[in-house]
Amino acid sequence: MHFGRGDLPTERNEELSLISCLNTYAAEIKHLFLLGDVFDEYIEYRHLVPKGLVRFQGFLAQWTDKGIPVTYLKGNHDPWHINYFETELGVSVHDGPLIEPLLGHNVYMHHGDVTGSRIPFYSLLKHLLRHPIPVQLYRTILPGDAGFGLARWVNSRLHTEKLNMPAVEALRRYAYDTLEDEKNDYLILGHSHYPERHDWPQGTYINTGSWRFNRTFVCLSEQGMNLMRWTGKKACIWDPEDASQKKLSVTLQ
Repeated sequence: MHFGRGDLPTERNEELSLISCLNTYAAEIKHLFLLGDVFDEYIEYRHLVPKGLVRFQGFLAQWTDKGIPVTYLKGNHDPWHINYFETELGVSVHDGPLIEPLLGHNVYMHHGDVTGSRIPFYSLLKHLLRHPIPVQLYRTILPGDAGFGLARWVNSRLHTEKLNMPAVEALRRYAYDTLEDEKNDYLILGHSHYPERHDWPQGTYINTGSWRFNRTFVCLSEQGMNLMRWTGKKACIWDPEDASQKKLSVTLQ
């Protein structure tokens, strides 16, 4: 979703559209998984959290209060959680990958930041940015507004709204190899913002695409898993050949 990247009217429209989609199918949903980059930047402090997205956060709290589990896998834009989502909203927060037996299927889930084709030494940088010592130093040394502002400035310099096909292809390779090694039925990633599905002998790979640009998501039932698109009134199966579902995907890695 990358909430916080656009202007207020755009953000509000994306947020309400997501809530509308989830409300439409609320009676059928047994578990909601968020695959990271819910926020474009998220830095939680001991007594402070970023403002915004309160309608969606309240919606999540209502769901967990009703007993519907919500699981949040951290992305590369929002890994700096402490305990707010867990204690206030009842949301379970995890680093990836997460492997779950769901409705008779083994499902492998990860945000997808396993490659950084545009960023040198990405693996080292990722480890550094998630290590508790530099993260705590960042929170302690910089005031909240300065720390958040710096993160937003870095994002604007490192990330672009252009389709990154090397990253798309790298995630496909990762999915193909992981399905062979892990023996799962489905492997679900995000990150590339490019909605796609590949059915291979060893399992199925689906990328959720981008809610921001495509309104796409993944739905699992007893019958199997589908890549879906919210039209504003209902969800339909994503069809890349359908001109009405024109791909507007970009990369915000």
